Amino acid sequence: MKRALAIFMLALVGEGHSVIHWLESHLLACPFKKLTGIDCPGCGLQRSIVSLLKGDIVASFKFYPPTFSILILLIFALFHLKFDFKHGALIIKTLYILITVIIIINYIYKVYHQQLF
Repeated sequence: MKRALAIFMLALVGEGHSVIHWLESHLLACPFKKLTGIDCPGCGLQRSIVSLLKGDIVASFKFYPPTFSILILLIFALFHLKFDFKHGALIIKTLYILITVIIIINYIYKVYHQQLF
């Protein structure tokens, strides 16, 4: 397990041609923004994940604040599938609602501060 993690980390931050560099240059374009010219509520997630992989937590949060909540949800859901927690489904539903609220607040903030373009 430790060996696999070490190999993954080396691939992630290898010399010059790393996975992170490849991800940065191959981000997917947002179809909503392409059609309307306005950010969608999910715009910034890819850049946030790349920043998180680089270890820049502040930039990751600035790009897309719900990233951390989404990662917590994914990790918890995986553990729930493996261990079947007693109130796991309720916790997952609560996290979904929390993430939705964070996304809406983030989008309203972008609209209010005119950061959509």
